[in-house]
Amino acid sequence: MIYIDIFIAFFIPGILGYGGGPASIPLIENEVVIRYGWMSVQEFSEILALGNSLPGPIATKMAGYIGYEVGGIPGAVVGVFATVAPSLILLIFLGGMLLKYKDSPKVKRLTLFVQPVIAILLGVMAWRFFSESYEGIGIWQTALLVGVSFLLIERFKIHPALIIAGALIYGGFLL
Repeated sequence: MIYIDIFIAFFIPGILGYGGGPASIPLIENEVVIRYGWMSVQEFSEILALGNSLPGPIATKMAGYIGYEVGGIPGAVVGVFATVAPSLILLIFLGGMLLKYKDSPKVKRLTLFVQPVIAILLGVMAWRFFSESYEGIGIWQTALLVGVSFLLIERFKIHPALIIAGALIYGGFLL
């Protein structure tokens, strides 16, 4: 039964996560944290940070790790398959039609309407992470990490993986 739950937890975000891995992360968080309760928000945010620091698609890395944590190696296989299955099925059956209409104004408008929804989902998830951090390490540590990270990304164009690694080291030694 756990493998069916793992499959559903990652298949549904795979279907509804229009726009790629980042768009499906809030949906995965909803399944893993809220629906099934396999992890806390803090644990999920740590896995997300670790997954972002590694190369490759974020959703499959998270599915493999979370699936392994919940159901061992078979759980990891089920999680990764459930993540890629929607795209694989759509590519096989709808690939030709998508190529035919990719320049259609209706398809382009559809994409424009979906983008704000993705932004809101990511914003809600970021707010949950911020709230969890605020409760865990306090406002000053949270504000310091947010401010320094923003400055390093926007001003100095440091790669986010390096900032995540730095935050992990900071948290490991100083918090």
